[in-house]
Amino acid sequence: MSDPAHVVVEYGSRELSGVIQEGESWAHAADRLAATMPGEPCALDLSGACKRFVVDPDLRVTLRAMTRGDLPDLARWRAAEHVDRWWSNDGSPDIETVTAKYTPHIDGTTPTRMWVAEVNGRSVGFLQDYRISAYPDFALLTPDPEAIGVDYAIGEEAWIGRGIGARMLWAWLLRTRHRFPDATTYFAAPDHRNQSSLRVLDKVGFRQGTWFDEPQRDGTTETMVGCAFDVATVIG
Repeated sequence: MSDPAHVVVEYGSRELSGVIQEGESWAHAADRLAATMPGEPCALDLSGACKRFVVDPDLRVTLRAMTRGDLPDLARWRAAEHVDRWWSNDGSPDIETVTAKYTPHIDGTTPTRMWVAEVNGRSVGFLQDYRISAYPDFALLTPDPEAIGVDYAIGEEAWIGRGIGARMLWAWLLRTRHRFPDATTYFAAPDHRNQSSLRVLDKVGFRQGTWFDEPQRDGTTETMVGCAFDVATVIG
């Protein structure tokens, strides 16, 4: 019999540690340990044998539904070099193209939904999600067509490298569990060269799987890394 996995919750200079009980998700184990702390635990690094969470009540990362009023920010974020490098397949980042591309998602007339990530009330980036089966061409490339797909970007460059990507995704994971209670898997597929995104996905519990070639608008293909998230194991 293998030893039980350990979980650690950091709060300032304190650390609480314990084991993940049989049948318990990693997040539930962290919640149990953090019951006396003034805040909810967020994934810090779930990629190792020890699952590390953090409680930081001074740093609040939340999501809200994107509105048409966010389109100028979205266009600015899309135009940023660190974002456009990986999002150019969505078309030009000029405001006219961005408005035409994303307004149907904002208005709810497509299967994709758009979200704005906020840090202590300030908008810093965005996410989009969708049930993969709603896009048959993409579903053919993925292991679970009924999974919920997610793409994300930190738009404000000043927030890169500060752990916000993991917190954005963690907020999305907890929200998505309630929006899609039937989904057992979430799925992301960053470009194989996007090592920073792959590392963030590792930290919140996604596991890398099959590499596949995805057709691009210009007729070329890009090699993507399929990353799957086991809902029951990580968040329950």
